[in-house]
Amino acid sequence: MKLIESLEWRYASKRMNGNVVPQDKIDNILKAIQLSPSSMGLQPYTVLLITDPEVKKKIQAVAYNQPQIVEGSHLLVFAAWADISPEQVDAFIQNTATIRKMPVENLNDYKNILLGMITKNSTEQNYQWAARQAYIAFGTAIAAAAEARVDATPMEGFDPAAVEEILGLKEKGLRAVTLLPLGYRDEANDWLAKLPKVRRAQEELFIMQ
Repeated sequence: MKLIESLEWRYASKRMNGNVVPQDKIDNILKAIQLSPSSMGLQPYTVLLITDPEVKKKIQAVAYNQPQIVEGSHLLVFAAWADISPEQVDAFIQNTATIRKMPVENLNDYKNILLGMITKNSTEQNYQWAARQAYIAFGTAIAAAAEARVDATPMEGFDPAAVEEILGLKEKGLRAVTLLPLGYRDEANDWLAKLPKVRRAQEELFIMQ
């Protein structure tokens, strides 16, 4: 029930008050992202944590000047791998073998499944798949923030190419997918703060068969 209460509490804050989110809460949100599931366990994305005010201002300018980007104390940028290489698969397989204390050869079948998947897909198909995995972590971060009573505003409204230029993502083999400012709601200046949450009724949302 704690999760449901947290999701009832949260909303997409339109204004934040500038107060800094404590490091222990940020650490817990990042840990939740790390533990988030992804297809095949590959986690084909990277999350950038931005606190530099000047960098946030630059990102705000290419994100429709949404104030939460600079009013929040932290900004998460979820960036998917632009493509998936055999070398990245090799690193994932080696890490799996190391953590599970098993010979890497035991994972050859698993490795070949992954390699077969990425090699038959185009670069764009691999990116789109990676972006969908990033969204799973994005949702996990939103829920974790709510549980910590930290406001988080999901954002797709930005110029991805411009954000990639600001953060040098192309050189890192990454493409920007979503933004997530973290901070605390400014109820006095946020028109949405007092309004009830609107969701589809369960009988409309779910089909029971």
